[in-house]
Amino acid sequence: MALIPRSSFFDIDSFFDDFYTPMRKESAALGNFFAPRVDIHDNQDHYQITAELPGVAKEDLHLSLEDGVLTIEAETRQEDKEEKAGKIIRQERRYGKYTRSFSIGPGVGESDIDAAFENGVLTVKVPKVNAEVPQRRRIDVK
Repeated sequence: MALIPRSSFFDIDSFFDDFYTPMRKESAALGNFFAPRVDIHDNQDHYQITAELPGVAKEDLHLSLEDGVLTIEAETRQEDKEEKAGKIIRQERRYGKYTRSFSIGPGVGESDIDAAFENGVLTVKVPKVNAEVPQRRRIDVK
């Protein structure tokens, strides 16, 4: 199994491929989604994904696994209101959805994945699956 991030608007490798395209098709299809920043560590027996999700509450965080694709989705809503003597002096709102997907392969089930969320940081541990390496055999031609 190879842990490969699915394509994202912030994918630096493909940035220059679409440099002259004003808006990538993928980002337009996603709407107002943001890709959270992630760190991926390759440990001996598992991969560890650490995602920054500032301002997200645990109940607004959803992980799903479908057809070998692990998806992190979250939504944040924040309103700051400052009133003085009945007049609004400043009001700021921030709404957003985060989404990020990773191809982890067919050999991992939901029960194999461990996830923890603390102080706006999601840590996901995905076990490695030993993929069978196809044997190379020489076939004699008769």
